[in-house]
Amino acid sequence: MTSRPPIASLPYRRNVGIALFGSDGRVLIGRRFRDDGPEIILPGLEWQMPQGGIDEGEEPRIAVMRELWEETGVTNAEMLGETDWVSYDFPPYEGPPHRLAVFRGQRQKWFALRFTGSETEIDPLAVRNDMPPEFDSWRWERLDRVADLVVPFRREVYREVARSFARFTAAQA
Repeated sequence: MTSRPPIASLPYRRNVGIALFGSDGRVLIGRRFRDDGPEIILPGLEWQMPQGGIDEGEEPRIAVMRELWEETGVTNAEMLGETDWVSYDFPPYEGPPHRLAVFRGQRQKWFALRFTGSETEIDPLAVRNDMPPEFDSWRWERLDRVADLVVPFRREVYREVARSFARFTAAQA
């Protein structure tokens, strides 16, 4: 059996997170339906906002729109704001070899986007760019409630995102 390097010596994976605001000021969340290596889900804590890795050489503002489309099908959104970089560590992982197991956690830049399309374009179950679906359902939720619905290792980042983007939670006329 190969021994894994200490987690503190591993790099963070560059990642974007998406707070997609609907017209009523709530954000889109998806329910993860399976674990993905160190990205675990726990009973009752399967919900999260879309997020995903930044490809080599890709700018975060490009990655956010690609990830939004890959995970939800949404293409109609306008940029509202972004956070500084924030990080979270993965919980200990002793499972089978996995692409994310070479990382300590994720270093994320979060983006606030306003959804400008029709809800008919939201389809988290379709395969896009050969990426398997991560969510089996979606809903709109108050941003200040999302941290209570996500796995514990992501909560502080979600609280920071809620503080940073609170100004976008008002309903749009």
